[in-house]
Amino acid sequence: MSYQHGISILERPTPVIPPIQTSAGVQVVVGTAPIHLAKDYTRAVNNPIITYSWGEAVENLGYSDDWDKFTLCQSMDVSYRRFNVAPVIFINVLDPKVHKEDKENETVNIVNKVAGLEVQGVLLDSIVVKGTDAATTYEKDVDYDAGFDKDGNVVINILEGGNIQQGIAELKLNYTKLDPKKVTKLDIIGGYDAAVNKYYGLELVNQVYPKFGVVPGLLLAPGWSHIPEVASVIDAKSIKINGNFNCMNVLDIDSEEVVSYQDAREWKNNHSYTSQFSMVCYPKVQIGERKYWYSAIIAALTAYTDAQNDDVPYKSPSNKRLPITGTVLADGTEVFLDQLQGNFLNGAGIITAININGWRSWGNNTAVYPASTDPKDRFIPIRRVFNWWGNTFIQTYFQKVDEPTNYRLIESIVDSENIRGNGLQAKGQIAGAKIEFLEAENPMTDILNGKITFIQKIGAFPPAEDIVNILEFDPTILSDALFGGDQ
Repeated sequence: MSYQHGISILERPTPVIPPIQTSAGVQVVVGTAPIHLAKDYTRAVNNPIITYSWGEAVENLGYSDDWDKFTLCQSMDVSYRRFNVAPVIFINVLDPKVHKEDKENETVNIVNKVAGLEVQGVLLDSIVVKGTDAATTYEKDVDYDAGFDKDGNVVINILEGGNIQQGIAELKLNYTKLDPKKVTKLDIIGGYDAAVNKYYGLELVNQVYPKFGVVPGLLLAPGWSHIPEVASVIDAKSIKINGNFNCMNVLDIDSEEVVSYQDAREWKNNHSYTSQFSMVCYPKVQIGERKYWYSAIIAALTAYTDAQNDDVPYKSPSNKRLPITGTVLADGTEVFLDQLQGNFLNGAGIITAININGWRSWGNNTAVYPASTDPKDRFIPIRRVFNWWGNTFIQTYFQKVDEPTNYRLIESIVDSENIRGNGLQAKGQIAGAKIEFLEAENPMTDILNGKITFIQKIGAFPPAEDIVNILEFDPTILSDALFGGDQ
């Protein structure tokens, strides 16, 4: 070491670690998309895609108004057109290698050097253009080019100087088109193929954090979650994601089977929609003539509510304005629930919508209610605060794993978490939080095995869902008003 003469400065790492900010309400949506309209449909199959805008979603997944066939599109519409909330992660399971239909020698008419094929789901790179005899095959970009019109139909333009001669009135086409009807609940549930080392469907939820560094906040599959087998897997995939993280899932009750709100509770219980990590919705909703699965609306609303509150999920998504025009059953029959009927559903752990000075979301309870009345499991905002707190704790202090188990390590975690809790308390986002490292919870056998345990108490606010004002008539006030001035 050189001889020192003067003043020098050294810096130590800050003992208080700022928490990593995560998006508490990031939606992960599983379903089907019109990937034939995407820029590169090959990368949109069983591959999580993160989007931050409407344009990104359409570019990477395509868009269609046929939501029965392409279920991801309604979440695209709700998230980016109705609530303008991002990011949203989409997982499309519609596979052109599996869910397809091959067509041969279909005739299209040529009008003004343009041939139109009014068929949805056509894969452009599968089109083979032939002459009327079906023997001559024409070359793309030499004899013709192909694209989509605004409705998703194929348009074939005859190019000047090509081999398709003037006067030909029709062409023959071979092509492959997507067949969303071949997608089943098993495709949504997914799995793992060891032969090709590939995951499918809901199994891809575990790839979201390693791929994007984003923890799922809300897991949903509108158009599929009303199927009990799918809902069960959605709930299972919401817990211990990557072995660490928890999130909420948003499910629908089948409004084709359940046509009366009075039957919703029995259906929910019989089909085991009863998890503390589930937000169960009934019935469907509509905007104008368009019908939506309510789970798509509630998930986007929840993410929007978080975004309006510093990305801390301490506020309930209940009693928030909804951009809807009505509630409906699967067949489009309108349903009008008053507050008492809405409360009946809330008492069964079901979220609904009521019209009181405008349409509002209605319901604070997770699906575990009324089987459990533990506030951290029953109330949606408290359950979400616990999920979020645990997820951010893991992310923030992961850097401390494998560090020496000394006083400085323990002090840095305790001080950082208490500062964090005090900050949230000062903003009115929680009632308070406190973390401790107790000798009773850390026997020497655990410490010698490399395990240390902290006890953290969190006071999250329950929603004020029952506000009571007791009115009482006081005759003395009347007497004072009439006679008090003369005395």
